[in-house]
Amino acid sequence: LVMTLDPKCCRTDSFVLYFSALVITDGPQDKSGLADEVGSEDDLYNEFRSSSNRFRHPGGGGEQLAINELISDGSVCAEALWDHVTMDDQELGFKAGDVIEVVDATNKEWWWGRVLDSEGWFPASFVRLRVNQDEPMEEYLAHLDGASEGGRASMGGPLGPGLPCKEQMRANVINEIMNTERDYIKHLKDICEGYIKQCRKRTDMFTEEQLRTIFGNIDELYRFQKKFLKALEKKFNKDHPHLSEIGSCFLEHQTNFQIYSEYCNNHPNACVQLSKLMKIKKYVFFFEACRLLQKMIDISLDGFLLTPVQKICKYPLQLAELLKYTNPQHRDYKDVEAALNAMKNVARLINERKRRLENIDKIAQWQSSIEDWEGEDILSRSSDLIFSGDLTKISQPQAKGQQRMFFLFDHQLVFCKKDLLRRDILYYKGRLDMDQMQVVDVEDGKDKDFNVSVKNALKLCSPGGEEVHLLCAKKPEQKQRWLRAFADEREQVQHDLETGFMITEVQKKQAMLNASKSHPTGKPKAVTRPYYDFLLRQKHPTLPTSLPQQQVIMLAEPKRKTSNFWHNIGRLTPFKK
Repeated sequence: LVMTLDPKCCRTDSFVLYFSALVITDGPQDKSGLADEVGSEDDLYNEFRSSSNRFRHPGGGGEQLAINELISDGSVCAEALWDHVTMDDQELGFKAGDVIEVVDATNKEWWWGRVLDSEGWFPASFVRLRVNQDEPMEEYLAHLDGASEGGRASMGGPLGPGLPCKEQMRANVINEIMNTERDYIKHLKDICEGYIKQCRKRTDMFTEEQLRTIFGNIDELYRFQKKFLKALEKKFNKDHPHLSEIGSCFLEHQTNFQIYSEYCNNHPNACVQLSKLMKIKKYVFFFEACRLLQKMIDISLDGFLLTPVQKICKYPLQLAELLKYTNPQHRDYKDVEAALNAMKNVARLINERKRRLENIDKIAQWQSSIEDWEGEDILSRSSDLIFSGDLTKISQPQAKGQQRMFFLFDHQLVFCKKDLLRRDILYYKGRLDMDQMQVVDVEDGKDKDFNVSVKNALKLCSPGGEEVHLLCAKKPEQKQRWLRAFADEREQVQHDLETGFMITEVQKKQAMLNASKSHPTGKPKAVTRPYYDFLLRQKHPTLPTSLPQQQVIMLAEPKRKTSNFWHNIGRLTPFKK
């Protein structure tokens, strides 16, 4: 019987047989007999790696050629599925819904594109291709309205005969939300039972710390999403989907969606840990065995782990579509409108936490560049640089002015002295606890406390008045900018308190360790602008070295605030050699 089968099919059966043996048995494997039957491990590994049709992400080979042919004909562009919040200036930032002209799709993961006057790299997974754009979306929707009953059924669920277009489209959106939610639950179940459960059996291959890094809190997501789907099913009207009232479900669970923050923040670490393991043959075989035995679709583990990040991005888009096709008189309208705003806020909160976590490495590098640092690390209390600049500091009792460089972080204000010869080197001179300081606007003229004439000044005072610092800016607009910055610092501290944001000790230690490696002892320190300044001068920068990771959607802003840390430091003249 085996001899009558296609050799390729026989080889596939060999893969399944070999992989199954890997997963089912917990102890060391005796593969001597098995190797004779299916070939050597090296042969299997090489065939596994070189296979053009199996064990890989979709979207390579012939598909890439077809995409590039369309690009060469000028008949293809891409629509952004979610915002791309850029990490470097060589990347192209855009908002969900933007149309991107695709210039080069040679690389499977990073494409080169153009939006208005901006060009840059962007992750291919952030967009969907749109070919032959002559037909407006309104006409396309009209075609859907005239589709056959069979076509309607295929779009999900029963629709009443003669249903108005807007109600039909609302029913389609409701069905899409329900179907994608059910598919997502199955996806999470497959990861938890197909991968995590098997990995925990192999204590010889995985530690609990490794599993926590790779899978994050995906088991918590699974438990929550099951409850959420149960609530949705209760509100879902199977016979008349357009009458379903699901907005309240999102409102009732909006705080629970914040658990995605931990998963999204951990995801880059998961990719790094997974890429290390996938360089070892036995882990490649093991993960593929898990996928085959769970009968999961042909996507590698890193692709499965990306789905929760994409899911939290999709909710605001789905709710926006639902609101678009919900009449203001519909009983669900106000709840859907409120749910859309709630999910946007969840996405913004997750994105802000992600930005803050990315900043701690830069803050640690900044501290390591400062000479004569004293006291605790800046990360012990702070995680964001809010503003920086030159001010003249006047302190009691001498009332002598000193030119200092100030750096306002959350919770503290650090001031440094510039080197007389090398203006790009700073010396630590002290810090002020902003939790114990009040900011006072000072009018121009003679100050009674210091008995000096001041201009463009403000004071930092302790509540009891024991400690008073007078700070003077060069221009009135600089003073106003500082006053706004101090107000922003207080707002951010309060927001962090309300949302429970914090940096773990492990993250702090890792950031300081990375910074110490980048600034070896004995070498002169200097604060310099990041490497991508050079890239800006190139017409076509080199391909980003980092893997494109799904960013959390930010519907209110086209891109992240221009990295405050490097912007505030790099724009200052004294830091330029």
